[in-house]
Amino acid sequence: MSGMNKKTAIAASAGLAALLAASFFYRSNGGNAAAYISPSDQARVERGKAVYHQHCAACHGENLEGQPEWRTRLPDGRLPAPPHDKTGHTWHHPDAVLIDIVKHGLVPGKTAPEGYKSDMPGYAKSLSDEDIAAVLAYIKHSWPADVLELQKSVTLQRSQK
Repeated sequence: MSGMNKKTAIAASAGLAALLAASFFYRSNGGNAAAYISPSDQARVERGKAVYHQHCAACHGENLEGQPEWRTRLPDGRLPAPPHDKTGHTWHHPDAVLIDIVKHGLVPGKTAPEGYKSDMPGYAKSLSDEDIAAVLAYIKHSWPADVLELQKSVTLQRSQK
């Protein structure tokens, strides 16, 4: 196995572990599955871009790149904001979990492990459901076809449970 294939396999394994953990927390706490949010509606993507730049870019980056060294804990034990492009783990999660995280932040025991502390706020009071769906469509619009298809599969599998 080449170095790149090993790295890809390790990244995929880590992503699967994160997905399983998030799905466990979400499923065990009664989360409802949402329909798949497609990035194919250009008007929705444009709306999402505006909402993202107003509410998300300060932490997650103007180009979805996240904060530097986002996998390394800060002195306070929290993790920097992750990227939402293909290099991050956003695409590992079903849409229902992503919606819940945007609405309520990372909630220990539900969308994060018990005791987890995060700077991710909830936007339920400031963003409509359509705004949240638009932001997710904008984020997904940046993903390559294979990553988008994997995330769609995860979302549809989750909605069947």
